[in-house]
Amino acid sequence: MKPFVRDQLQRHADRLGELDFLLSRPDIMADMAQFLALSREHTEVAAVAGRWARYQQRERDLSAAQAMLGDADMAELAREEITAAQAELDALDAELQRMLLPKDPDDARNAFVEIRAGTGGDESALFAGDLARMYTRYAQGRGWRVEVMSESPAELGGYKELVLRIAGQAAEGPSGSGVYGLLRFESGGHRVQRVPVTETQGRIHTSAATVAVMPEPDEAQAITLNPADLRIDTFRASGAGGQHINKTDSAVRVVHLPTGLVAECQDGRSQHANKAQALRVLQARLQDKERSERTAREAATRKGLIGSGDRSDRIRTYNFPQGRVTDHRINLTLYKLALVMEGDLQDIVDALQAAHQAEQMAELEGQA
Repeated sequence: MKPFVRDQLQRHADRLGELDFLLSRPDIMADMAQFLALSREHTEVAAVAGRWARYQQRERDLSAAQAMLGDADMAELAREEITAAQAELDALDAELQRMLLPKDPDDARNAFVEIRAGTGGDESALFAGDLARMYTRYAQGRGWRVEVMSESPAELGGYKELVLRIAGQAAEGPSGSGVYGLLRFESGGHRVQRVPVTETQGRIHTSAATVAVMPEPDEAQAITLNPADLRIDTFRASGAGGQHINKTDSAVRVVHLPTGLVAECQDGRSQHANKAQALRVLQARLQDKERSERTAREAATRKGLIGSGDRSDRIRTYNFPQGRVTDHRINLTLYKLALVMEGDLQDIVDALQAAHQAEQMAELEGQA
C-alpha cells in the first residue's frame, strides 16, 4: 500500500476517536443539526476505519505466517495462510483506495434526465425516443421509478424534447451511489448511425440527440427562486392523457427571466402539482448551470477523462449496421447494441465509474 494512502487511512482512524467523543457531549446532542451531521460523518469514517483495522490485522497475520516458514512442521500451513492473507490484502487495498476517493454529495440523489433531438430531423426525434426507452428499461431493471415531467412528441414518433424524473434507493456500501451517481456520465451528445425508416434507398444516416442528467435538488439546499424573476404560463396539455387532460389549462411553463431557462410540466391533472414539479425541474437546471460553469473553470487547469458533460461533447456512437456501441471518452466498444438499447447499460456504467475513480486516484497521488 502506498504511503500517502496509509497516512489518510490513519487520519480516519484518529478522526473516529474524535467523533466518538464529540457525539457523547451533551451540547452536541442538544443541537440536532450538528448531531446529525456528525452522525453521518461518523458512519462514513467508521466504515473506512473498520476496513483499515482489518487490513492491519491481515498484515500481522501475513508477517506471523512468514515467520513460521522456517518450521518444517508448520511450513505447509504457513504457505496456505500467506496465500489467503495476501489475497485479502490485495482486495482490501483496492477497496480502501475506492473508499478514500472524494464523493460528490449529489451522487445519492434522484435525477432528472433531459433528452433533446439534435441534428437529423425526424430520425433524431426517433433516436431521442429510443434513448428514453433505453434509460427507462435500465431504471426499471434496477427497481427505480420513472416519471414523465414534460414531453414534446414529434410528428413521426419519438420526441423533440423529453424530461424524465428517475427515483430510487441509493446503493448500499461505501459508494452510496444513487440514480444521479450512476447516470451522471450519460450527459453529452449521443450519435446514431443507421438506415432511417424514411430512407428508401438503404443509405446510412447519422443523427444525434443530447442528454443532460441533473441531480434533483435537496429542498433544504435548493436555489431560492425570486418570484419577480419568474414568468409562469398555463396552457392546455397535449398528447395522450384521456378526456380531462385536453380540456383544462393544467399544464405549466415556468421561465427564469435572468437566464432564459424554461421548465414545463403537464403530467399531472392539477395545475398546482404541475407548477411545483416545473419549479423543481427549473431549480435542477439552474443548479446544473452553476455546476457546469464551475466545471468549466476547473477544466481550465485540468481536463478530465470523462469530460465536462457539456451537450456539445460527443460522448457515444450507436452504430446499428455493425451492432456496436462506442463510448469515445474511455475508448470502450461493445458489440451488444441490441441489448444496450433494451437497457443493458451496466457494463458501460461500470467502465465509466472505474475510469472516473482512476482519475480521482491519480489526482490524489499528484496532490500527495
